[in-house]
Amino acid sequence: MHGDEPLTDEAVIEATRDWLEKAVIGLNLCPFAKAVHVRRQIRYVVSQATDEEGLLDDLLHELQLLASADPGDVETTLVIHPYVLRDFLDYNDFLDIADAAVEELQLEGVLQVASFHPDYQFADSDPADMANFSNRAPYPTLHLLREDSVDKAVAAFPEADRIFQANIDTLRRLGMDGWKALWRK
Repeated sequence: MHGDEPLTDEAVIEATRDWLEKAVIGLNLCPFAKAVHVRRQIRYVVSQATDEEGLLDDLLHELQLLASADPGDVETTLVIHPYVLRDFLDYNDFLDIADAAVEELQLEGVLQVASFHPDYQFADSDPADMANFSNRAPYPTLHLLREDSVDKAVAAFPEADRIFQANIDTLRRLGMDGWKALWRK
């Protein structure tokens, strides 16, 4: 969704918010996203990092900030990093580092990191499989979530374990033409 032109933080956030509204909320890929979006409890952070070390610094900062923030103000954080880990396999490898960062800060059981990437691909899936689009965002993104909020949302949602399969069904019905139609202005 972007070329080689310089990106502004505003443009990166706008593209991410557009994806959240049209795909995540619009297709109901995450039934929990709408409430925090409407209440403006999502923190959008654009990392200027150009290497993994810089991204790790930003991630550590944001994990600490989210852990100390009032959930009524900041429920979740999207750390969008358009300049680093554009290759999905490198990004996927970094997720182990992200999990280690949570552990290092002694935030296991408190926060978790979910993953989104423009080229997201589930293990053993075909790159063109529409199921992959449930985790495809405009830019590489680390989604920081509060575990107690995830637990409450899952407990309040009947058959939460079916969300993943429902997303796959929705995206496969939509197909590539339907996905592309979401982004036409």
